[in-house]
Formats: sequence, structure tokens, C-alpha cells
Amino acid sequence: MTKKIILSPDAPAPIGPYSQAVEVNNITYVQTLYVSGQIALSVFEAGGSIEEETNQVMLNLQHILTEAGYTFEHVVKCSIFVKDMGHFGQINEVYGRYFVENPPARETVEVARLPKDVRVEISCIAYK
Repeated sequence: MTKKIILSPDAPAPIGPYSQAVEVNNITYVQTLYVSGQIALSVFEAGGSIEEETNQVMLNLQHILTEAGYTFEHVVKCSIFVKDMGHFGQINEVYGRYFVENPPARETVEVARLPKDVRVEISCIAYK
């Protein structure tokens, strides 16, 4: 098994001791990419809407996927963490633009607090 750290200069740098993403190759040459939760701190701090914040999170994920040679079509699982489930509809609408066909498995969980007090964080797992 090999492990490769992925770092996209187009996505925000990690704010703690973690990698943006880690790709693992097993003995059958299957590649799996684990992408850490992404936030949109600059949009949140600028007072952007929940839609703008969610879109930036998805763009951050896209930058990391691209850096590793993946697309949203490779994503098999997402986890969405939200500060207020009242924003579920708006978040879901933006998220859905990135997964038009064959969307991945997913859960959405309301949490008490997110890093830097943002409103939404999304992580994913991709496979090829």
C-alpha cells in the first residue's frame, strides 16, 4: 500500500495538523482519495450568503480533486456538517449542481459548532 499527500495551491491551506487529502493505493491498484473537510472562511468572513459559502466549499473540493487527478464523478461518499439545518435546502441546491448524475452516498449532520464558526463543512471520499 502507498500513501500520497495531496496539496492544492488553489484550495485553502489546512488550519491544523491534517492534509487537504490523502490518496491510498492498495495492492489491487485501486486508488482511494480521502479529502478533509473543506470550509469557505473568506466567504463567511465577508458576510456571504450560505449559497456562496457552500459554492466556495464545493470549489475547494474541486481544486483538491483536480490536483489529485479526480473529478466529482469519482466521489463515492460525502459528509456535510451544518451549523443550522434550516439552511439544508440552500446547501442541497448548490451541492446538487456538482452531482448532476449518479450522486454519491451522503449524510448531513447538524453540529453545534464548526471550525472558525463557518456554517458549512464538506468532506468526501473518491475512488478510481
